[in-house]
Amino acid sequence: MRNCPPLAAAVGLAVALAAAPSLAAGKKFPGVTDTEIRIGNTVPYSGNASAYGTNGRAQAAFFAMINDQGGINGRKINFISLDDGYSPPKTVELTRQLVERDNVLLIFAGLGTAPNTAVQKYMNQRKVPQLFVATGASKWGDPKHFPWTMGWQPDYHTEGALYAKQILRESPNAKIGILMQNDDMGRDYVGGMREGLGEKAEKMIVATASYEVTDPTVDSQVIQLKNSGADVFFNVTTPKFAAQAIKKAAEIGWKPTQYLVNVSASIGAVIKPAGFDAAQGIITAMYIKDVTDESWNSSPDFKAWKEWMAKYQPNANPMESANATGYANAWTLTYVLKKCGDDLSRENVMRQAASLKDVEVPMLLPGIKLNTSPTDFYPIQSVQLARIDGEHWKRFGDLLSADKE
Repeated sequence: MRNCPPLAAAVGLAVALAAAPSLAAGKKFPGVTDTEIRIGNTVPYSGNASAYGTNGRAQAAFFAMINDQGGINGRKINFISLDDGYSPPKTVELTRQLVERDNVLLIFAGLGTAPNTAVQKYMNQRKVPQLFVATGASKWGDPKHFPWTMGWQPDYHTEGALYAKQILRESPNAKIGILMQNDDMGRDYVGGMREGLGEKAEKMIVATASYEVTDPTVDSQVIQLKNSGADVFFNVTTPKFAAQAIKKAAEIGWKPTQYLVNVSASIGAVIKPAGFDAAQGIITAMYIKDVTDESWNSSPDFKAWKEWMAKYQPNANPMESANATGYANAWTLTYVLKKCGDDLSRENVMRQAASLKDVEVPMLLPGIKLNTSPTDFYPIQSVQLARIDGEHWKRFGDLLSADKE
């Protein structure tokens, strides 16, 4: 792998997949040879969002397992994962490199709303799949205008709206303070919260404080929110700032009911660094199994995940949920490529990705399945609320989705 961090070197895929009949014998596809499928990826292995580098390392390790098991229809995955530092200009540079120099078949699970936004038009103009992006912005589900871009995880807008519904049920007179990252991710979450609150939004939201991803801390913003009199805290942050905010709130004696966005719900990357005592009662929306919850130990997919971690991720933090997210996301791409058979054209990759029907993915919560269509580019649309109880997330209530509250 070229120009990549050592731990993101080109590696291959897992799960032995039986050879499919030659559906496109003799045809040449970008990024595909008789022995290789080149997949591109950008992730922040450095910078303020470097906690998300775990996603890329987990994906690389999953593809290594696949390659050890023979690859996909005899082709090994060459996963070229590059460090963009969560900087959109760097993402543009590296994505052009991957597409135009490395000639990858597709870009998989590029991480971050702003970085993906910076390359979305380019990818669609070039007709290169921007597949299963690692961000929940609602813009990734717009096949009419961006037919080459597809999300994967639940969208931020819906997640924000579901928190709002929970607040209305539990605290209809709440005073809500919001800490948000000043970008499309933050605006998507807050837009969903406002939509969920409806006409009560203006009265219930008493303060909003924002931060830049380049800021050193969010301490002053947390103090500002406490001083507003808010008794509900909507924490719309990435991992570094989420841990800071949780810790600071505890230090200044502010004890609101706190809703933490799913992208920062990792026990290992956020909750433990913030302090378990400071995090008690925090609520989030989950779709991935809590990797620290031993109640899953008897589940076959959890057993397989732990075995994979021991063999392919021996130095990784087993408490970081991104190890499960990256595993499940990479499994999904493997499934789609298997469905493609030998027709590994970019058009067929998108066609297969847009025809998922009740696909059960390892490490997703029970009952959550992937479904897509040519007009539905949101694979995962269900979550379950959970709160910190001791050192783990404890789920409560039923599965929730945009159309089922």
